[in-house]
This record gives sequence, structure tokens and C-alpha cells, in this order.
Amino acid sequence: MALVDTYGRLHNSLRISVTDRCNIRCYYCMPEDAMLFGRRDEILTFEEIERFVRIAVPLGIDKIRLTGGEPLLRRNLADLIGRLSAISGIQDISLTTNGVLLARDARELYDAGLRRLNVHLDTLDSDRFRQITRRDEFHRVMNGIEEALRIGYRIKLNAVALKGLTEPDVVPLARFGRERGIEVRYIEFMPLDSQNLWDKGKVLLADDILAELTSEIGPLEPVPDPDPRAPATEYRFRDGLGTIGLIASVSRPFCMNCNRLRLTADGNIRYCLFAIDETDVKQQLRNGSPDAEIVQTIRSVVRDKWAGHEINQNGFVPPPRPMYAIGG
Repeated sequence: MALVDTYGRLHNSLRISVTDRCNIRCYYCMPEDAMLFGRRDEILTFEEIERFVRIAVPLGIDKIRLTGGEPLLRRNLADLIGRLSAISGIQDISLTTNGVLLARDARELYDAGLRRLNVHLDTLDSDRFRQITRRDEFHRVMNGIEEALRIGYRIKLNAVALKGLTEPDVVPLARFGRERGIEVRYIEFMPLDSQNLWDKGKVLLADDILAELTSEIGPLEPVPDPDPRAPATEYRFRDGLGTIGLIASVSRPFCMNCNRLRLTADGNIRYCLFAIDETDVKQQLRNGSPDAEIVQTIRSVVRDKWAGHEINQNGFVPPPRPMYAIGG
């Protein structure tokens, strides 16, 4: 029986965090230093991740996205991609990365079966990149993108939209994407930082981004036959050159179309990025629990899924763990 929650949402997408570690320090995500990461023995092994996926696939999971932290910091990641690519029933495997190590790893990951990348890049200005990430890695990221394009990856750029900081980057990123066949996805700033910096007034709204792109580049129109369960609302430029996506978690929540489950690097299942609670499955994987028990755990998480995150309501409570620990 498929994974359907009490609101009728069908779940087929699993996001797997392979590490909570990162090699940049985006100020809206994590502090610059004094980080406390999980111990190596707390992180799921590739064998444990593979077993979990093999159990989840017969329940309807057919899309996998690997995240972090920064997933390219996980040693021998190509081995995991090869394992997952070999599982019958998996239709799509993608990876989200900040791109710092992409030039180094792109070929090995492609040979292992990876074809799609989401690269986090908020700006094309090297100084602003350093301001946001607190690291001088802009040129390595750009080299990684160019290498991945040369190899043949399908790439999307993820850009967090912050009022008072990244407005100057909206149009240049779209033009960059148009020139290279890359979809740029603008993500409204969400309350997922570890320092309580989020303020709704800092959210650069999707409607404002859409208006600016229309004014500065040209008319946009909705992409026909969109996937209603996709987190991004996609538009294409009417001149035929390029598409953009808007992930409007704050101004246009899409919770009632959500099809995603999450597995954290330390082995907890989450039904929402903003969930307050999570369910430990690591002990079942390590204690040799039968598949049927793990199936029951997955079904229980789906059954308990809430209607939505309630960011715009007075009762909203941010998740107790920051995004790098949850998995992007």
C-alpha cells in the first residue's frame, strides 16, 4: 500500500542527508565557528542508508535527493550513488551541493549514476559571496558549475532571496541561467537558521522577484503541465530562453501538495523540514529489526504528518535543529 497521509498526500520523494558537516558558513544557516557536529558513529553508514531505501521503494518511494550539510564532504559518496542507482524502482537520484568540491567530484559521481544537481549559489558577486558564506570559495564554485555542465549534468541553481542583501543578484542570476541552460530557483528566506536571525521583513517575496525579472529581462509565463507536487512554481521566459523557479515557502506555502519524507544523517525520519518531532530509525537499522518493523515506522511517520508548517501563524515554532543538521 502506498504512503498516503491523512490529508490524502501521496509520498514518493525521499531526501537523505549524508552528513551535517559543511565547508562554508552561510550566516543565515550556521554560526561561523564553535560548531558541534555529529560523531562519525552517529551517522548512518552507506549500508544502512541502502537498506532503508530498499525497504522504502516498495512503499512507493522512487525519487531520491542526497543533501547535507555539504554531501561532497562525505567520503566515497560515489559508492552510495552506485548502490542507490542499482535499486530497481528508483526513477531519479539528484544531489544538492554548495559546489565548492564539485569540480573535484563531478566526473566520479556522474560515472556512478548521478545526473542531476542543485547547486546553492546566492550571488555572482565574489565579495557578496564571501559576506554570505564567510568563505572565499566563489571561484571554486563557478569552476565546479562549468565542469558539471561540460560533463553533461542537468543543473539548477538554488538562490536564497534576502531583502537588503541579494536584491542585486536576482537579475544577474537569471541571465546567467539563460546563457547556460540552467534553471535558477529563488528560495524565500525561511526560519531555519541556528542563530534566530529570521525576520519576515527580510524575506524577498516571490511576487517581487517575478515582477523584477519581468521588468528587467522580459515577460514570463507559467510552465505548462507543471508537477503539482514540486516545491517550485516554474516560469519560462516568453522569448524561449530559460526558466526560473520560485520556492515561496513563506508567501505561498505548498504544504498540501507535499510528497516528501526526510532521513537525517543521524538516522531520524522527518515528515517536514519544519517538524518539531522526528522518529529514530537508526536503532532499528542497527539492531537488526525486521523490514516489517521499519515499514511500520515509516508508515507511522506518514500517518502523523501535519497539515503544514504554519510559518505565517502566531503559533509557529521553528524546528529545534538548524537546517544543516536536518538536511536541505
